[in-house]
Amino acid sequence: MERTLIILKPDAIQRSLCGQILGRFEAKGLKIVGMKFTVLPDETVKTHYEAHADKPFYGDLVGFMTSGPVVVLALEGNEAIQVCRNMMGATFGFKADPGTIRGDFGISSQFNLVHGSDSPEAAERELGLFFSAGELFDYSKGDDPLMA
Repeated sequence: MERTLIILKPDAIQRSLCGQILGRFEAKGLKIVGMKFTVLPDETVKTHYEAHADKPFYGDLVGFMTSGPVVVLALEGNEAIQVCRNMMGATFGFKADPGTIRGDFGISSQFNLVHGSDSPEAAERELGLFFSAGELFDYSKGDDPLMA
């Protein structure tokens, strides 16, 4: 089993898409092992996106991600990172395939509704940035044997 970080960004909250997006992850069989509704601190966002610090969009990205509440999720499942990335679709909504989160709900090149870890190393780093050890849970679901 693999864990990954997903953030439902301020535009997903503002557009009342949280339930639909979260429902897609659950329907796929991914297990929620951590969840927060919060406004992200500026320093956390800067650390999270530090790889983009030299890019022209960095300031706007930090401003957007701190502009309102987000839902931060830790999801677990078989190949969870790749599964979530496939479900999210291409970064820009106008390029994302129908059936993906961004393809069905987004058209913007600036606001793309969700963030997902892109590798096991990134997932470990990001989960540690947004969750403490006591905020992630191990538990069994009734359909666990079906998801192996």
